Amino acid sequence: MKIITSLAGDLISLIYPRVCLACGNILYQKENILCFSCLYHLPRTNFHLMEDNPVARQFWGKINFAAATSCYYFTKGSRVQHLVHQLKYKGYKEIGEYIGKLYGNELVKSPLFGGISAVIPVPLHPRKLSKRGYNQAEWFARGLAVSMQTELDISTLIRSQASETQTRKSRFRRWENVKEIFRLTDAGRQAGKHVLLVDDVITTGSTLEAAGHALMQVPGIRISVASIACAVK
Repeated sequence: MKIITSLAGDLISLIYPRVCLACGNILYQKENILCFSCLYHLPRTNFHLMEDNPVARQFWGKINFAAATSCYYFTKGSRVQHLVHQLKYKGYKEIGEYIGKLYGNELVKSPLFGGISAVIPVPLHPRKLSKRGYNQAEWFARGLAVSMQTELDISTLIRSQASETQTRKSRFRRWENVKEIFRLTDAGRQAGKHVLLVDDVITTGSTLEAAGHALMQVPGIRISVASIACAVK
């Protein structure tokens, strides 16, 4: 029976080959989402091991985050950009969960990210959520919550206003675009706790900064930040 199942799987793979969602190469039988080459060679930042890192510096003087990190470096035309594009625009939401599980296993070993009680994804506006069908940051958060063995909180923070695309805006214009678009539904749920606020990509950090300002209304909250990738200059 196992032989028949294996042969059937091989036949399906010939007709509909599974490919690495970063480089596009065909995946071998024991590979999933990423080929082993990309899994080990995508440019990791290791920022979760450094209190003073380029992502953390983006928030200095803006909001009091406990720690900040990102899994990969993001550059134009790179495999990381292609991976994020597949997650965000092509419907491959499982990418977010997969990377979240991998990165969560690393974060739990870092003293900077100890005692996380909940993972909170940056929310999409309901209109954009309906159009896309899913929130890519939420799928990243799901994976993190699983491997960090903590709560996934998708209800405390909501996006009450739609915003324009951030792609071609300056840092100031990005902040003006998002500074008042988030609000809380329950200021007591995470009171006195350490939460991990997550998004897919950090560029200027303005979206996370705005979301963080909303969360700071929670009494005694500590906020750390993580993303799949960051565009560090």
